[in-house]
Amino acid sequence: MHILQPYCINRWPDVPKRKRKNSQCSVKSMSGYIPSYLEKDEPCVVCGDKATGYHYRCITCEGCKGFFRRTIQKNLHPSYSCKYDGCCFIDKITRNQCQLCRFKKCISVGMAIDLVLDDNKRVAKRRLIEENRERRKREEMVRTMQTRPQPDSAEWELIRMVTEAHQNTNASWKQKRKFLPDDIGHGQMMPSSGGDRVDLEVFSEFTKIMTPAITRVV
Repeated sequence: MHILQPYCINRWPDVPKRKRKNSQCSVKSMSGYIPSYLEKDEPCVVCGDKATGYHYRCITCEGCKGFFRRTIQKNLHPSYSCKYDGCCFIDKITRNQCQLCRFKKCISVGMAIDLVLDDNKRVAKRRLIEENRERRKREEMVRTMQTRPQPDSAEWELIRMVTEAHQNTNASWKQKRKFLPDDIGHGQMMPSSGGDRVDLEVFSEFTKIMTPAITRVV
């Protein structure tokens, strides 16, 4: 069994500096959790275990990340104590034997207390991320709609023929209009064989809605 020994030099052992591949990688890596930017088998700066990414401004393993987060969120560090006057050597074997020295090591290597979010802030952050994701989806849909090409004459003729066939076999067309966006319905009008005028834009939009359902049935 590995016994925790006092580390009585009043400083932590030097943490090996990580070599940067280039300045661009350095800036991006410091901006958040980017595991793909880590070098192979890069060690946690707290305990030396295999690191998984940037956590609270330092390259750490999942264990030290979780320990640091729980300590701050639950305000546990005032209750931590050390049998060796705060001089324990921390590695991946001894890290669970002295909470005080492990926490002091986290602070000494630069882990940032202010980056640990409480429950309310964490929920708010997740909500903001989800809202931004949905906003980007809507913006992409708008750009797609704005850049879609207009039908050529042959396509308009095909739409007209399908519209006539649809109206000749389906009398409940007006009921389906309520499923379409309000801004749809001001497109080109074409006469049908029955004497009615057909809104081709409305029909085109409705066919886009119906096609996936028809495909699943077929």
